Amino acid sequence: MKKKIILADDNKSNLVTGKNVLSELYEAYTVASGERLFKLLENVIPDLILLDVEMPGMSGFEVLDRLKKLDKYKDIPVIFLTGKADAESELDGLSRGAVDYVTKPFSPPLLLQRIKLHLIVENQKKELQDFNFNLQGMVDQKTKTVIELQNAIIQGVAEIVEFRDNVTGDHIEHTSQYLELLIEGLKQSGLYAKELSQWESHLFLSSSQLHDVGKIVISDTILLKPGKLNLDEFEIIKRHTIHGAEIIQHIAKKTSEVDFLKYAEIFARTHHERWDGKGYPDGTKEENTPLPGRLMAIVDVYDALVSDRPYKKAFMHDEAVRIVSEGKGTQFDPNLVDIFLSVAQKFKEHNR
Repeated sequence: MKKKIILADDNKSNLVTGKNVLSELYEAYTVASGERLFKLLENVIPDLILLDVEMPGMSGFEVLDRLKKLDKYKDIPVIFLTGKADAESELDGLSRGAVDYVTKPFSPPLLLQRIKLHLIVENQKKELQDFNFNLQGMVDQKTKTVIELQNAIIQGVAEIVEFRDNVTGDHIEHTSQYLELLIEGLKQSGLYAKELSQWESHLFLSSSQLHDVGKIVISDTILLKPGKLNLDEFEIIKRHTIHGAEIIQHIAKKTSEVDFLKYAEIFARTHHERWDGKGYPDGTKEENTPLPGRLMAIVDVYDALVSDRPYKKAFMHDEAVRIVSEGKGTQFDPNLVDIFLSVAQKFKEHNR
């Protein structure tokens, strides 16, 4: 298919000559003014425009300025045709976005050669754009595949933890869902907005699945013991927070996914800390416990309350909400308890 060329010149002789020269190789169109050029452009999008600089009405410079402001036409290469041979005019045109200058009267072979050159350049630009677009698509697909693999590994590790700690049911999945609901409520409230704005939510929620990963190293005799733990056993199981953080730190030394692992380590180490400083393993108090840990503390306890355990039956939703509410300002961040109460009905719907 022939390339389309538009010649805009107010000189009829130039239009006739130009069309005769161009028609041998291209699908040529001619117009006698800038106004008629824009009218033609409504129906014909050319591969290149030959534009006279000095025309009545809109000058060539004005036409080019208008072309560059319109997304539909801004990438069409423009070669100026001019009787002026001064460097200042040429520099002005090139600075406005023209690709070349050809002086009149033009040499047909030279004009055709210049057109050919610029069409080759434009074709190469389009090929490069297509390549970059396809390359970006490949990168996006590869990134998606890596993320899917990462999530599959995380889910697999979480399922191993649940398989060993088989009394918890779907604890990891449930806490992730509850955490998402709590964060949605937090965003709507405007509390801790600055910190929330710095989180990458997809990494944050995914990493929360590793909050109990430290249970992997806890003995089955303790982890699967029917009934309540004695004091010594409880001290051992409390260390799953430290073990979890250490496991994640070890992984971090071998990967560049530091943001994801940063969240995971915080969840693992801090989800049993308390607002009053009586939690474990570090006994951090109030906002000295990172916000992810304070969030997880609520959803972790709520899910434990509404789930069966060897030493207790599941509480009803309303009773679990009451118990969490009673921990306001002691076990839990009081602001987050208020958020929890505002979205508690959604927790109940997920718990059915």
